[in-house]
Amino acid sequence: MPVPTGRFEKRIARAVTLEIRSENQGMPEGRTLTENVSPHGARVLLDREWLPGQQVLVLFPKEGVRAPGQIVYCEHLPENIFAVGLELSVQINL
Repeated sequence: MPVPTGRFEKRIARAVTLEIRSENQGMPEGRTLTENVSPHGARVLLDREWLPGQQVLVLFPKEGVRAPGQIVYCEHLPENIFAVGLELSVQINL
């Protein structure tokens, strides 16, 4: 029997450019590529730490999509890189 991962949607390995900003700030705080995406989330690599539960606005500039979301996890990787899990409040189709 498979062990549950906590995910309800299948993630697809896909590199999509996105911008992320804190909910209360106007300027993007980071631009990066996704490692994988699902209709309600993404995993990205960023150069700064984010707090789980933090509310953010995620912009997909090429696709013209904006989505509110929150940080689910932030994992510190070597070379001061942070793997960040994003949960989006709306479904996206990229």
